[in-house]
Amino acid sequence: MNINISNANGEAIYLQIVNQIKALILEGKLKEGEMLPSMRNLAVELHISFMTTKRAYEELERDGFIESFTGKGSFVKAQNLELLREEQLKQIEALLTEASDKAQKAGITMQELHELLDLINGGE
Repeated sequence: MNINISNANGEAIYLQIVNQIKALILEGKLKEGEMLPSMRNLAVELHISFMTTKRAYEELERDGFIESFTGKGSFVKAQNLELLREEQLKQIEALLTEASDKAQKAGITMQELHELLDLINGGE
């Protein structure tokens, strides 16, 4: 599993792990039942604290993306399609909010933004 940690982006390290693992699951690169690295192994691999990986895994489990079994490890949980859709909508909403903010700062109107989105989606 390829996770990249950056100290420059301002996001907490455990959130970077959570977001990247969620993305791998949503993209189908991590499949149902697939075993994740142990918290200790991931901490060693990323040169971070065990507590950071523990916090990331706990959040992933709380959000329903993984399940952990004492003595066995952590695994990608069977995904509820509604949960997946909600997570994808949440990510899209964040991206559109960022795009809208940048458009406003650049003086781009909502109509121009809609036209741009239509163009990107192959519309006229």
